[in-house]
Order: sequence, then structure tokens, then C-alpha cells
Amino acid sequence: MDPIAHTFTGAVLARTGLGRATPLAAAALIIGANAPDIDVVANFGGDYASLAWRRGWTHGVLALALLPFIVTGGLLLWDGWRRRSRPGRPRPRAGPLLMLAALGVLTHPTLDWLNNYGLRWLMPFDGRWFYGDALFIIDPWVWLALGGVLFLAHSRSAATTGAWLAFWLLASWLILTTPLVPAIARVIWAAGLTALLAARFLPATARRSASVGAARVDAGAPGASVRAAAAAPHLEAAARAALGVVAAYMTVTALANVPARAEVRAALERAGVGPIGEIMIGPAAADPFAGSVVAATPDAYHTGTWHWLDRPRFVPAAEPIPRTPADDPIVAAASATRAAQRYLTWSRFPYFDVTPEDGGWVVRIGDARYGGDFARLTGPVIRLDEDLEPIEIR
Repeated sequence: MDPIAHTFTGAVLARTGLGRATPLAAAALIIGANAPDIDVVANFGGDYASLAWRRGWTHGVLALALLPFIVTGGLLLWDGWRRRSRPGRPRPRAGPLLMLAALGVLTHPTLDWLNNYGLRWLMPFDGRWFYGDALFIIDPWVWLALGGVLFLAHSRSAATTGAWLAFWLLASWLILTTPLVPAIARVIWAAGLTALLAARFLPATARRSASVGAARVDAGAPGASVRAAAAAPHLEAAARAALGVVAAYMTVTALANVPARAEVRAALERAGVGPIGEIMIGPAAADPFAGSVVAATPDAYHTGTWHWLDRPRFVPAAEPIPRTPADDPIVAAASATRAAQRYLTWSRFPYFDVTPEDGGWVVRIGDARYGGDFARLTGPVIRLDEDLEPIEIR
């Protein structure tokens, strides 16, 4: 999922009380929750390198074992450096810090698995992709639930309040102006955010927030964290509740795919389509009831839309996407290029649009998961000459 969701997850875990386990506990959870995305450097590797390398080595089982030690070691080194100027700083404990870093790291691939972009859990030992097909890559309800708790807990000064208001403004602009977001979701977002702002600025809430800030003025003093926790038990309870609600939401959306896929399979079989292989019901933006369908057969991808509240729930597209055989000489020649190999490493439902042009061929590679508004995730366009040698790749 997006970096905001990862950061919010680590920060809310810290707000449940885990942040009081040891100095730098919150940092371990937040940095750990983002650490696997160090593979973002693949974006500098040229065309389609990001698709080929992201969510691989740094998201697999080996990284889950090693990254907590790297995060913990980095924090202990930073603490040692800071101690030169502030020798009285409370010392972090390595054991609890390591466990919290491990928890933060583990949340990252778990969240990434939930969407249909994919994740390679078993890297570097096995390059298979795994898909939860449960949440859109940016989910406003996760932002609202987890960010709402953090907003209430960390908006005690004018600077932090201003920063949070800027975030909510930008998030609202994204959600209210994106065509993918349905109208009802925009209304629910606006209502939820209004309720959250009202809760923050009601006099009673403001007084509780001020008492928490006062308890943290001398945060370095013995027992300060205990006093701060006692001043705001409702925020720790709210953090635990928010995590519970988000976890339940994610679990339900993931499990709902099982009967939905079965219903799609049955509907296609009744229509004479088959044999049917993998079926995906990809999540829709801001609408947990909707999804996009791809069902693979040996010669085509049968696509359509799904919505739990409609009748019928599955509406197939008018025409399937043809699948050109992988052993077709033109397809094989295009697939041998580096750009195509990178794209196909990531692709789940690859297809090839082959068009004759100027005595040669133009091969457009795509993935049936993404199209239309997701044109950025379409693959390379490869021009081949009459001898099937690549002469242009874009």
C-alpha cells in the first residue's frame, strides 16, 4: 500500500502503548513499517525496472529476518551519537527495540499483499507473486481510521495542527477530485472527516488534548511516559480500536473474494466459457463492494465488473481480451527484449497486441488487471522488423 498507510500503521501501533516499551520504540515501529520500501531505488533503473524489482527481495522472508536487526542497529547507533551531547538521555533497550522493529517490518508486506499489484513473499528463494485482491493500493478508509487517531493524539501545537490540516486538505482534494472514487464514497469521506474535526475541536476534547501536552512537557523526566499515558487512556484505547477495525475490514474484504470468485466461475461456466484458470476480483478505489474481474482461459481473458449490492453481481464485458500463444514467433521475439522481460516478471495476466506495420510488426504488451485509468502500468511497445529484430522500444 501507499507510504502513508504504512507510516500510520507503525505510528498507531506506537500509540497503543507499545511506544512506552523503551525509548525509540515509536521510531522502531514507524521506520520498520517503511523499511522494505528501500527498494524504491529501483525507480532509477530505467524503464520497467521498478516493476521487475519492487516488492521482491526487500519484501520477502529473508528481508523480514534481516531488516529488524538493521533498523535496531541504526537506531542504537543514532542514540549513541545523540548521547554525546545529551548524556542523560534514557537508554533504549536492544531486545524490546528489536521486537518492535520486527513487528513494524512485518506489517509492511502484510499490507502490500492486500492489493492486486502483488508481492513476492518467498524472495529470494522463490519469485512467485501472491495477491490478496482485498484493498485498493490507496484506501481512504485506512487513512481516516488510523490517521484520525493520530490527529487526535498529535495535534496539540499550532504547528502540528497546521500540518494535519494540510494533510486532510490534500487528502480530501485527492479523494473528492479523482474520477475513480464513487460519489457515495466522497460523501462518506466528507462526513467522516467533519466528525473527526468536530471531535478534535470540541471544548472537552481540546481540554483533554491540552492535559496530554502538559504531561509531556518534561518527557525526559522519570515517569513522564506513565503520566502521559494516564492523561490520555482514551487515545490508547482509540488506537487499539482503530487497529482492530482496520484489521477486521481487511480480513472481511480478503475473505469475501472466495465466494465472489466462485460465483464468477459459475456464471462463466454457465455461459460456456472454459476451462477457467485463475480468477481475480481486483479491488476498486474507495468502494469495498466493487471490483474488476479477470478470468483466465487458455485463449482469452474474460473481464467484467463485480458489485456486491447489484443484481446480477457480475457483469461480463462484451468482448474478451485474446491471448496470443507465448510460442508465437512474433511474441517470442518481443518478449526477449529487456523491457518486455522486466514487465513480464511482474505481469499477472499478460497479453500481446500484434499489428503489422511497415513490413514488420508492432507488439504492445499489457496486463489485463490494468487499463484505462491505469495506462501508466501498461507495458512496452516494441517494433520488430521483418526478420523479427527489435528496431524501437518505447
